Amino acid sequence: MASLLASATDAAHSAAVSLLTSAQAKAGSVGVPGAFTGACSAQVPGYIKKYQEFTERGIKDIYIVGVNDVFVMKAWKEQLAPSGTPIRFIADDKGAFVGALGMLFDASALLGAPRSKRFVLITEGVQITHVIVEDQPGQVTVTAADKVLPHL
Repeated sequence: MASLLASATDAAHSAAVSLLTSAQAKAGSVGVPGAFTGACSAQVPGYIKKYQEFTERGIKDIYIVGVNDVFVMKAWKEQLAPSGTPIRFIADDKGAFVGALGMLFDASALLGAPRSKRFVLITEGVQITHVIVEDQPGQVTVTAADKVLPHL
């Protein structure tokens, strides 16, 4: 158990370091309501498949952010990209990051707790240059990878 916790701590630290070191670069953060949910599991593969197109348009890093724990996000990443992916999956277990952005919604009835709205943030350094939010968290229209690319 201790080694499992150490691995989770290392993963969380690595993610935080990555976010800080790329603060000067152009990045994309994709907020999703829930790992393993149908719409989210259909949306994220588009970013995995189009990762190269995003980098060609100047995006250095892509982060998938969900209000789930680190173990769930890790397992979901492994399911969606069994051969690996440079996209980073970030566990916002208490919703602190998503909440600070004003992107939480009450999903208690279906998912048991507040969750992330479905959104995309494009940042350059510490400035947010684009904010794209779905009207309904269960829909993937304006936040699909192919719909975000033209904004870059």
